[in-house]
Amino acid sequence: MDDDNRTAGWERRMGIPLAVASLLFLVSYGVRVLGEGLPQPVRDLCLAVTYASWALFVVDYAVRWRLSGEGSAFVHRHWLDSLVVLLPLLRPLRIVRVYDALQDRRRGEPRLALQARVMLYAGLASTLLGLSAALAVYHYEHRAPGATIRTFGDSLWWAASTLATVGYGDVVPVTLVGRLIAVALMGCGLALLGAVTGSFSSWLMQRFARAGDDAGPPAR
Repeated sequence: MDDDNRTAGWERRMGIPLAVASLLFLVSYGVRVLGEGLPQPVRDLCLAVTYASWALFVVDYAVRWRLSGEGSAFVHRHWLDSLVVLLPLLRPLRIVRVYDALQDRRRGEPRLALQARVMLYAGLASTLLGLSAALAVYHYEHRAPGATIRTFGDSLWWAASTLATVGYGDVVPVTLVGRLIAVALMGCGLALLGAVTGSFSSWLMQRFARAGDDAGPPAR
């Protein structure tokens, strides 16, 4: 119980710093990828911010691992956090933890219904994840031989169609890293779409059930 309390306290304290670090990581990485003509000192500063943000993710992961007292089992039980530490651009995927927490948290009275909050968070996660994937794919693709993703606009279009599980095929990654990112983004798109669809269906069922209760028993 003490370990759970300490872990919860640490997560509360680190909520805002980690959110800021995530934003700084994405912005600094984006500046380095898109600002190829920027002065070298600016690019070096962005690289330093990127690594500093990443280091904060690693420290947070290590502290929560230590506080959990789970040993090596922590890596398997918190596989998403482990993946995010290795690939910080996937940090928006931590929305899954928010989704799980919202399902378990029924004592409070949030401003929005549970389903609305899930759809809101999933939409935000999709936007951040798509932007991260677009930056990464553009980084590896735009100078590759035979590449169809030549501009950042092409990369954004590809990320949107991939997240939506449409896949027009007009622009596709040709490098190994780009294709691995595509596979991960397709899986994330399906998961986020499933979360939104499930929440919306649950909301509709609740509305129908409430309407049936309000109508009362049929007259005889």
